[in-house]
Amino acid sequence: MIQAGATLAQLQQGLPLDPLENRILLCHVLQLPRVALITQSERALTSEEAGRLAGLVQRRLEGEPIAYIVGEREFFGLPFRVTPAVLIPRPDTELIVELALERLPAQARLLDMGTGSGAIAVAVAHTRPDAVVTALDLSADALEVAQANAAANGARVRFLRSDWYAALGGERFGLIASNPPYIASNDRHLGEGDLRFEPAGALTDHADGLSALRIIIDGAPAHLEPGGWLLLEHGYDQAGDVRALLAARGFTEVRSWRDLAGIERVSGGRAAEEPGAPPSEG
Repeated sequence: MIQAGATLAQLQQGLPLDPLENRILLCHVLQLPRVALITQSERALTSEEAGRLAGLVQRRLEGEPIAYIVGEREFFGLPFRVTPAVLIPRPDTELIVELALERLPAQARLLDMGTGSGAIAVAVAHTRPDAVVTALDLSADALEVAQANAAANGARVRFLRSDWYAALGGERFGLIASNPPYIASNDRHLGEGDLRFEPAGALTDHADGLSALRIIIDGAPAHLEPGGWLLLEHGYDQAGDVRALLAARGFTEVRSWRDLAGIERVSGGRAAEEPGAPPSEG
């Protein structure tokens, strides 16, 4: 039990969570920087602070993700507000940002589809202020979170509410990036861990896990500049299927890239020089 009078040093040793999560919750409740847990180690909790901390620890013990409890997660070195309306940004997704930055020409237009918290769009716009970044999502609640993240990080992003390409008209982009729902509806992981608390519509396509990827790939040639890149994050076992879909739609230089765990996490290719050209042989 967490009681008033307990010191920061005692709590870091005595809370029933992972040490990192202990530190995160303590800093959140006390509004302290991480270093203060050392420099103020003998600081004692007030009754109000002890009550708040106990409530947050209990939420974590019941499985709620730490990012939702504190309302924030770092991504690409930037702080992102997160709520249950959006997926929690994960380190794996930093790969697609790195790939996009490497392939985005100067002053080019980038589209982030299904932006959620805005992680991809904001990270690119913050790193490359010359880029013209558009982000879309069907969820109005997600767009509200993404807009707040863009403002907080000084990133210039245009946000659109759209069911995939529906609101774009004939707009074209130098690069399209997306981390769409790709978990199959029957995947047991949807009922485990943090995924239980995240928005189902951002996790699963309620089908075979490839339906959103098919929609994006099928529509991309009409919205990419000739030779523009399409980059897609996907599941650990979907790289081969995604490469096949890209090749069948006429993309060239099709390949996959591995994340830090060695898993093929992102696949992509370049649009034909003439949009809508038939698939190349082989």
